[in-house]
Amino acid sequence: MPLVRFDLVEGRSKEELQSLLDASHEAMVDAFQVPDSDRYQIVHQHPAHEMIIHDTGLGFERTKNVVVISLTSRPRTEKQKEKLYQNLASFLDERCNISPEDIMISITNNEDADWSFGNGEAQFLTGKL
Repeated sequence: MPLVRFDLVEGRSKEELQSLLDASHEAMVDAFQVPDSDRYQIVHQHPAHEMIIHDTGLGFERTKNVVVISLTSRPRTEKQKEKLYQNLASFLDERCNISPEDIMISITNNEDADWSFGNGEAQFLTGKL
């Protein structure tokens, strides 16, 4: 936990996807201090014409390597979020050759009652987590 979704242009190899997922997970574990076993990642691949990701006037040069990362998470501090953004930009650039300009991140906060990991229970509320 958090639940992390990746939207990207189709065409990456299995190895490239694994590298992206591994680097992203390491960035999150470091920034949010969650256990390494808290790994919930989903990849959505799209034809290039289905990904319209502009730069909001910041002058970014987006490429076909653009990745939109959407996290659903319990509340985190601004400092933790900023560390995550920095980690992702650095790790994905170094390990996956994805430019920081091609990385867009959005975090949606939710609360303990918004999670069930199975068995029809809210484990954060029951004390199991």
